[in-house]
Amino acid sequence: MNLQELKPEIKSIIEQSNLSVDQRLLKICETLEANISYYNWVGFYFKNGDKNELKLGPYVGEPTDHTIIPFGKGICGQVAISNKNFVVPDVAAQDNYIACSITVKAEIVIPIFVNDENIGQIDIDSNTPDPFTEADERFLEFVCKKVASILN
Repeated sequence: MNLQELKPEIKSIIEQSNLSVDQRLLKICETLEANISYYNWVGFYFKNGDKNELKLGPYVGEPTDHTIIPFGKGICGQVAISNKNFVVPDVAAQDNYIACSITVKAEIVIPIFVNDENIGQIDIDSNTPDPFTEADERFLEFVCKKVASILN
């Protein structure tokens, strides 16, 4: 299934108001991981109250010890400060990288904005070297916009 074909699926998950926000976020993670072969770990991190750190939200994939990430640390922590997409074609080439698993080769992190404030992000790890394209960025920006609509 290609990225464009997943958009209606994401939209329909977001619209399932009978489910809690976390249940919908988990369904999005499951849908992305199941349908996109090179998405091997899919999860959300959110700003942890007033602290300068991120807290792990719903995710699918290998369990992670990184339930709290300080701002500035790792790819996710850098996105919390930069407010910009971060695509890492090769995690081994990144100095400021927190390894979750030795199988991970690449990572993409896209921030989620509510009222122009960066409140979290979607984080995707891939066991495939350099798999992410501009199409992934645009698609994940779409996912983040939809997610933002149920977070305020």
